[in-house]
Amino acid sequence: MKLASVRSADPSAPSVPHEKCAVRNISLPLALTARISPVVVLAAAGWVLTSGPATTPAAQKESSSAPQSAGESPSGASTAAATKQYAAAPAPCGSIGAATIKSLVPGAKTAGKEIPSTDTALRRTCSWNALKGYDYRWLDVSFEITESDQAAAKSYKDNVAEKSGGGNVPGVGDAGYSVVNLTTENKQQTREGVVMIQASNALVTVTYNGSDFESKKAPSTDEINKGAIKAAKEAVAALESGRKA
Repeated sequence: MKLASVRSADPSAPSVPHEKCAVRNISLPLALTARISPVVVLAAAGWVLTSGPATTPAAQKESSSAPQSAGESPSGASTAAATKQYAAAPAPCGSIGAATIKSLVPGAKTAGKEIPSTDTALRRTCSWNALKGYDYRWLDVSFEITESDQAAAKSYKDNVAEKSGGGNVPGVGDAGYSVVNLTTENKQQTREGVVMIQASNALVTVTYNGSDFESKKAPSTDEINKGAIKAAKEAVAALESGRKA
C-alpha cells in the first residue's frame, strides 16, 4: 500500500502547531480496528559519553595528590549530572484524573487499561478509548525511565526530529514538544495530537485523537492539541509526585 501525503495548515486554529495530512486507501472498518488496537512505540534510550579537557602532566600530578571531595569521580568530574532522578515509571492508569478522562474520552472507563510491558519498572503505558454515539476518542499515556538525564535528552531530541510541524510546550518538565496531524481514510478524517516531555531521566508521551463517524470530520486542531497538553501536564505531575530514585 502506498501513502500519498501532503502538508496542510489547519485554518481553524492558527495559534497551534501546523498539521500533516495523509490520504490512505484503506477501508473504514479496518482503519477503526487499527485505532482500537493500541500499539506502544517506545524510543530506545541512547548513551552520551563525555570527557573532560586534557590536562598537563603537572596538573595531573597535582590532581592525583589532592583529596577527592564528595560527589566527585576519580577523574574529578561531578557525578551529579548522571544521577537518576526517577527510579521507576509511575502507575500510568492513575496518572490522569477521572474528570480529565471523562472530558477527553467521553464514555470511557476512567480506570483505563494498562498495556503489557516487558519491564514495568522502566516502561508503562495506559490507554483509554470509547465510541460515544458517532464520536470516537482515544488517549494513551506512556512513561519511559532511562539511565540518565543525558540519555533521556538524546532520546527526546531524536523523537522530536522525526516529527516536523509542531511547537514547544513550555513550563512542563525540562523540555516539551507538541504536534498535531490530520489523516483521511476513505473520506473519514482523524486528527491526532502527540505531546512529548522530557523530565530529568524520564520521558512522557501522550497521544490523543478523535473522529466523528457521522459527519466524517475530525475535532479541531485546538481541541486535540489542548487535550493532549492537559493530559501531559497531569502525567508529569504524577511522575513528580512519586519521585525519586
